[in-house]
Amino acid sequence: MGSNMKAEVELKPRLLINGKLVEASDQKTFTLYNPATREKVADVPEATQADVDAAVAAAKAAQPAWAAASPDHRAACFKKLAQLLHKHSDELAHLEAVSMGRPVSGYFDAHAAAAEFDHYAEAWGYIQGQASVNTPGYLTMTLRQPFGVVAAIIPWNVPLFFLGHKAAPALITGNTVVLKSSEKAPITCARVAELIVEAGFPPGVFNVLSGHGMPSGAALSSHMDVRALTFTGSSRTGRLIQEAAAKSNLKKVTLELGGKSPALIFADANIEKAVKETSYSLQWNSGQVCMANSRIYVEKSIAPKFIEAFTKQFADVKQGDPTSADVTVGPQADEVQYKNVTSYIEEGKKTSTLALGGKGKLDSTNGYFVEPTVFLDTAEDARIQKEEIFGPVANINTFETEEEAIKKANDTEFGLYASVYTKNIDRAVRVAKALESGYVGVNCTSPVTAKDLPFGGYKTSGQGREGWLHSMNNFLEEKSVIISIEEGGS
Repeated sequence: MGSNMKAEVELKPRLLINGKLVEASDQKTFTLYNPATREKVADVPEATQADVDAAVAAAKAAQPAWAAASPDHRAACFKKLAQLLHKHSDELAHLEAVSMGRPVSGYFDAHAAAAEFDHYAEAWGYIQGQASVNTPGYLTMTLRQPFGVVAAIIPWNVPLFFLGHKAAPALITGNTVVLKSSEKAPITCARVAELIVEAGFPPGVFNVLSGHGMPSGAALSSHMDVRALTFTGSSRTGRLIQEAAAKSNLKKVTLELGGKSPALIFADANIEKAVKETSYSLQWNSGQVCMANSRIYVEKSIAPKFIEAFTKQFADVKQGDPTSADVTVGPQADEVQYKNVTSYIEEGKKTSTLALGGKGKLDSTNGYFVEPTVFLDTAEDARIQKEEIFGPVANINTFETEEEAIKKANDTEFGLYASVYTKNIDRAVRVAKALESGYVGVNCTSPVTAKDLPFGGYKTSGQGREGWLHSMNNFLEEKSVIISIEEGGS
């Protein structure tokens, strides 16, 4: 698609409630702007409390029949939706580019979402309980059954991946879903809502809402008929969701939250590989990734060599119109993100040594672009070292011993992803065990993950785990059944 390509028709996002594509009940919308040009993209429905209630009621009414259906029947809708996602990938890439600045050159979300639906269409056979005769006079068993209505609140940085990642396991286990997209990136989900109808999901089974945290996100979090909720986003919002869940019906909550991921580079590491991978971790999606390795700790003896190579690599990006095929880095998602990232950078200049970048480019580009930025010698208690920036900002500090590196890496309330680069296998294992993180990469870093490993965080980076062998457990209640057996025969 050309760099100046406009949508051929006016975008008209709608809510999907009970199988129908509708406007908000009060007809209100919010305006979405292209972060690269600040031009209007679409007017998006702002779901109301009444819309949330209608979607949850529809999901609740549809759930018994959906749960009673053969898993093969449920899977047929998954297969069709996966095909449609593959088919419309280019269109969805363009919509993502104009809505939140994701470059089309690296867009994989539609295919990733399709893979989730394809996988879970075949995974239902693993929904198994257990049986036992270890209680004399009784046969005992467990049943794993759906909660009922599940709410999924997804982030804006890779929305379609999370749509599949959360909705597919919830649906295949017999739950019905009300999914809320982010106000920063709602139009791909709105387009997928149309594909959900085309795929043949029964009315009420899969509902899609757009809107802000207030009112729709808060309404889902406190809704008495929502029995489980899965959320990916900021730690601040995660706390609010958990509070609302606790104060309402104590719904089960799975949270994948923010990060301040450390990468430890030892002197014996493959420096070229470490530079390439750590810089990419922060360049990808303009640094708007929860597991980006934003804190890099380098053994002091190799620090000058690493820093020189890293700053060169980190600056080597093609920044511009995200709808252009040759652009690798787009803008920050919107004005709020831009102001947040640039304010952190300005504060960083007061507490650290600026080695690269350090400027926003709004004035020169009319878009929310930020220069790739590198800080050195940042105080460990500085805000830019402690808080999630969610932009292309790297902090590089040094260490002299393994113990010092581990202590600095763990001195955070986050614990989502951590990395260690070394050729010493003993050190690699020691450090991997010592790092307080839900995921550890050895001689690799984010966004590298394995689909069959559990993903989730320590500390304020979340609770619960997701992944192909784990996500279905988040949406299944476990019931124990004990059956008395009368002795003797007829």
